[in-house]
Amino acid sequence: MDSELIRRIGFAAVAIPLALLIVWYGGLPLAALLAAAGALGAGELYGLAERGGTRPARALGMGTAAALPLIAYLAVARPAAGAAVGAVGIYAAALWLLLLLTWALAARSPAERPLEAVSVTLLGAAYAGGLPAFVLLIRHGQLPLQSWAGTWLVFFPLVITWVCDTAAMFGGRTFGGPKLAPTVSPGKTRSGTLAGVIGALAVAPVFAAWIFPRVGVELRLWQAVAVAGVLSVVGQVGDLAESLFKRHAGVKDSSRLIPGHGGVLDRLDSLYFVVPVTAAMYRLFGVI
Repeated sequence: MDSELIRRIGFAAVAIPLALLIVWYGGLPLAALLAAAGALGAGELYGLAERGGTRPARALGMGTAAALPLIAYLAVARPAAGAAVGAVGIYAAALWLLLLLTWALAARSPAERPLEAVSVTLLGAAYAGGLPAFVLLIRHGQLPLQSWAGTWLVFFPLVITWVCDTAAMFGGRTFGGPKLAPTVSPGKTRSGTLAGVIGALAVAPVFAAWIFPRVGVELRLWQAVAVAGVLSVVGQVGDLAESLFKRHAGVKDSSRLIPGHGGVLDRLDSLYFVVPVTAAMYRLFGVI
């Protein structure tokens, strides 16, 4: 067993139980965890952009990425706050964009890529802070604090993604064959992609027949399979999207923050796509 795999296992042994506890409790601890991840992820994305000569508004972007999950929690968990967010949110977003453009005018000359700076700042906040905030809609859409039903609704897409990633890795190593996207992620193969889809589909019956009924979640087998099938594809697209950013910057990992895993972007790349799609499918099936 190589040292990198040992570090991965050691990190997972600590991180997974802690994440399970925080998701089970929900509320502000979960929102705060997402806020921290949002700020760190946005910072990593800005670091990738800076390697290419683009200097975004770091403080504004990271602060916004941290604020979005907290605002989302208030909107979902507090009806009065949710009404207020709905009423003023579009105006706040417009004023934020005007602030960003004013910053670019004051802080970036035409030679300093102001268009790229503004675009990357907006992308970092929405990508690293906004997309993961859909976890709070899944967890608190209809469920209170300290809920196992909410916990497993969140962990279902997480487990699908982990199994898909693992199956894809071992499937690719075992069967090899044509590359999936050689210019973006040279290590990924089409056989690995197919193995990932099969692995994800195998998770659905376990949740539908054993876990969800025990906690009162009404998600039929065909619905669970549909979610797993869609997420197995969407998650791998998310992985490739983050790889594209790293190839542009010429780096292997977005940072060295997490032992054996790289950075926050490396760890959450698939989930940035998976989480909002899961929320949409849960809503479609009447789960949240």
